[in-house]
Amino acid sequence: MDIKVPVLPESVADATIATWHVKAGESVTRDQVLVDIETDKVVLEVVAQADGVMGEIIHDTGATVTAEEVIGNMEAGGAPAAKKDDSADKKDDASAKKDDSKSKVESAPADESNDDALSPSVRRMIAEKGLDASKIKGSGKNGRVTKEDVEKFVAAGSKSTTSAAPAVAAGDRSQKRVPMTRLRKTIANRLLEAKNSTAMLTTFNEVNMKPIMELRKQYQDVFEKRHDIRLGFMSFYVKAVTEALKRFPEVNAAIDGDDIVYHNYFDISIAVSTPRGLVTPVLRDCDKMNLAEIEKAIKAIALKGRDGKLSMDDLTGGNFTITNGGVFGSLMSTPIINPPQSAILGMHKIQDRVMVVDGKMEILPMMYLALSYDHRIIDGKESVGFLVTIKELLEDPTRILLDI
Repeated sequence: MDIKVPVLPESVADATIATWHVKAGESVTRDQVLVDIETDKVVLEVVAQADGVMGEIIHDTGATVTAEEVIGNMEAGGAPAAKKDDSADKKDDASAKKDDSKSKVESAPADESNDDALSPSVRRMIAEKGLDASKIKGSGKNGRVTKEDVEKFVAAGSKSTTSAAPAVAAGDRSQKRVPMTRLRKTIANRLLEAKNSTAMLTTFNEVNMKPIMELRKQYQDVFEKRHDIRLGFMSFYVKAVTEALKRFPEVNAAIDGDDIVYHNYFDISIAVSTPRGLVTPVLRDCDKMNLAEIEKAIKAIALKGRDGKLSMDDLTGGNFTITNGGVFGSLMSTPIINPPQSAILGMHKIQDRVMVVDGKMEILPMMYLALSYDHRIIDGKESVGFLVTIKELLEDPTRILLDI
């Protein structure tokens, strides 16, 4: 049976083999993940179509491949070749099984067999962090290693790696060279393209978050019981942005050659940090969703991003992007536009500051807003008006609910 690259989306010309999870001669079971194939945006998993034995690996890790290209083969219904060939030779010599030089073909090392029991997301996390799977103690069912186990192992300060390089003496200067992943290359190219091909400008404002914080505090328990989801800040941000986009259609538009394309729908990209890098999955038709539906949609894409399950459809489209650096502690930033979009809104850390209100000083939870926009299509008046609209809606959230 040939092992082929899956059909790639229209916009993806080729892909890279990220990781082979089996070796030639190993037995495999139906639906077992054989290889991860990385595209510009997502990782595709190729699984075994039947029980059998892994045959030749034609294209190894790091190779560039195209859609439906044969990258390996397997024998369906067979048994591991090494076991069949060696059984007669070993029959009269039980002690030979302990000889390392003769048993290398018979079985995979302990860490490899343990790796077969790992989920794809855990395997990727272990590979990206350069850890030795055999040294991580699993707390899951039947000793299965979970993502939490990997995180605890990293937090404990372990520096074990899968490479056989000798340990570096304490105090010695060293460096590590790692090839960029296809996703990281794509991110780098798109960010550079955005800087070089747009007349990007950033304008700032600040918002008093006290009204939203008090509203959340008052209704959090009732909201969670009613909708089975916690009420966060992002749903308010999305609703405020959607309303502002309605009032300033230029911000919801895009340049296509010598034309300006105005969109009469509101698909908003949400920047999500994943183990593989920053991605921007899309919330579609945000104007038709209430706060609870937005919160559930955001949670769903965040979990899919964390587990590497985002599809090309999840990442395609979007007319405007929201990025929240505040979750990492960022107080101020100048976000870069996500082409072909014309603007991006940066939210930041909420921090108590002394503000003057009606001639008196008050301590208020304030947050900076940053709107980066393409000056070719959006003028200063529209950009400032857009940001002020978001500020007013967030400082008086009842206006979001009343649509005024």
